[in-house]
This record gives sequence, C-alpha cells and structure tokens, in this order.
Amino acid sequence: MSKILIIEDEAAIRRVLTKILSEENDTYQVEEAEDGAAGFEKIKNNDYDLVLCDIKMPKMDGVEVLEAVKKIKPEIPMVMISGHGDMETAINTMRLGAFDYISKPPDLNRLLNTVRNALDKKQLVVENKILKKKVSKNYEMIGESDAINHINVMIDKVAQTEARVLITGPNGTGKELVAHQLHERSQRANFPLIEVNCAAIPSELIESELFGHVKGAFTSAVKDRAGKFEAADKGTIFLDEIGDMSLSAQAKVLRALQESMITRVGADKDIKVDVRVVAATNKDLKKEIAEGRFREDLYHRLAVILIKVPSLNDRRDDIPMLISYFADKIASEQGNAIKKFSKEAIHLLQDYDWTGNIRELRNVVERLIILGGSEISENDVKLFASK
Repeated sequence: MSKILIIEDEAAIRRVLTKILSEENDTYQVEEAEDGAAGFEKIKNNDYDLVLCDIKMPKMDGVEVLEAVKKIKPEIPMVMISGHGDMETAINTMRLGAFDYISKPPDLNRLLNTVRNALDKKQLVVENKILKKKVSKNYEMIGESDAINHINVMIDKVAQTEARVLITGPNGTGKELVAHQLHERSQRANFPLIEVNCAAIPSELIESELFGHVKGAFTSAVKDRAGKFEAADKGTIFLDEIGDMSLSAQAKVLRALQESMITRVGADKDIKVDVRVVAATNKDLKKEIAEGRFREDLYHRLAVILIKVPSLNDRRDDIPMLISYFADKIASEQGNAIKKFSKEAIHLLQDYDWTGNIRELRNVVERLIILGGSEISENDVKLFASK
C-alpha cells in the first residue's frame, strides 16, 4: 500500500483529491489534514510515501511545511498544490526540495502522472538505501582489538573533514575497507567513490585512466574519454597501491591536488574537479623517496593523515570474529547451512602465521567449509589449512 497524505484547507478540494486517488488505484491509502500544522503533526508521527500540500493555508503555510519536513524526513516526496497567484512561490518550492507542483483546479492526467512519478522516485530511494546498506556491509571492519578500535576512532575524527588520508599496511589487511568507511561516513557519501588500482594499470595508460584523453591523443584514442578524477567529482577517489604509480603520473596528481585542476591527455583545456583523495600503499614511501621512485612533495600532500592497518598477526584476538563473519558470509553466498568451528580449530588458526593476512584467512575458511566436516574440527584444520 502507498500511503498518501493530502494537506489542504479547502474541504471540497480535499474530497476531490481523495476520490480521484482512491478510484485510480486501490493500493493508495489516502489520509487528510485540514491545515499545515495538523499535516506536519501527522508527518512527524506516521510514515508517508507521498504528501500533497497546498501552499496558502492558515497556521502553517505549505512552504513552512516543506522546509520542516525536509529537516526530519527528507526522503518523502512533496508535491505542492498552487492557486493561480501562487505560481512563483510554487516554482520556488522546487528549489527548496519539492518534487513538483500542480495547479488548482488539478488536471486529472497531470495529477495522476505526478503522483505515480513521485511514488516511483520514493521506491527508488528506498531500494537505493537497501542496496547501499548491502554494499556498506561488504566493507565492514570486523574486530574489537585495540588496533581496530583505534582505526575506527581515527575514521570518525577524519571522515567529516576534507583532509587527505594515506593508508599504509601489508597486502591483504583491508586497506580498501578503511577507504570505504572514510567515504561512507563523510559528507561526500551521496557522491561516487571511484577506486583506481595503480598497480594494475600499465604505466603508459595510467595518465589516461586518471585524467582522461581527447580523440587522437594516441593510437587507440578513438573518442574523447573522461578520466577517474572527473568521474569522482564531488566524491572521493581512492588511489590504491599509489607507490606503483609512474613519476610522470605522480606529477599530474600533484597538480590536481594543488590546483584542483586536471588536463585530459592530448588536450590544452583545464578541467576543474572537486575531489577528495584517499591513497593506500603497501610500500615504504620514505624509502621509495630516498631511492628516487616517489615524489617527496606528493607524499607530503597525501599524508596529511596517516592510518596504518595492522597485519593479521598483530590482531590475533580478532580471528574468532573474522572466522564467524566469513563462515556466515560464505554460507549465505553459497546457499548452504552455516558451519561452526570448534574451539580447538579456532585456537589452532589463531596460532598460524598469516603472511597473506585477512585475504588468506578468508580463503582458508572457505576451503575448510568446503572440505571439512559438519563442524570444522582441529583435525580438519591440520588436514586442509596446513601451510
């Protein structure tokens, strides 16, 4: 059922709108409020999928209702009802976040189309929130060790700022999880997080990948193409394995950080970008600087905040939680019953030397679930998880 509230001080118009909507679709549950104040009270205490709100009303006019609703329940689409003399105000409500406006007396087709479109938008917002929660769950940081708690405190302090962050740590420790958490908890969360694995892109293509190119810039450039920095505009770009980036590309990244400007390969026109940069590396960048492979000025631009992700061997207390998390996740992905790990099996896994860190642990948990018994035993670990 789609729950719709009509806020209108003219009883005759309320009745007409209610009749039209109820007859149009029997899944519309329509409620009424006789003025803005009564309507706002209903919105505070109930969940609505759509609100139709008159502009000129006693006690609290439609603009005031719109502004108040956007503060407490911004996801509710608001359609404003305007008299002939209210058209300028109605247009202004669009700037304040109204979904649309309809004129009095309402045209039947216009009204119904607007209602359908507004409800479709509300459904998309709900679905996007569910999807975002699912995506966010894939990037949870599992653990309660001092090291993980320290990282979470750092993220909480830094996420809401525009400070650049350099994440360091061995391969497989979950540096990308930190980057995702920084973005999800930031004011840029509604805009893209664009990930670039600098180690996976050939050095001759990295500049085109980051900054884009124009047609004819090189042999395979058959059309203009935007780069990752443009794609991340107003959001965050995550430069993973930045220690593997060529010196030429480093120079262009430095300019992007200094001037908030990029230039596509083969072009002479600058493009302004508003991007927060988060970088990660498993290399010792100070050593790379000393050996001439990394720019010191770029390092200091990136390393405003340093977050070090520990190896799994340095956070063994988190291994039981990680095993439980991976076991649940793998069972869900494969559609199988969750397998339990015996205490002895967990203790044995805690004693292993995890050179591949969390990535290796996940692989071992999956192998044990596939090859082990109904409960993963110490013997299963010795048979199938041996190094």
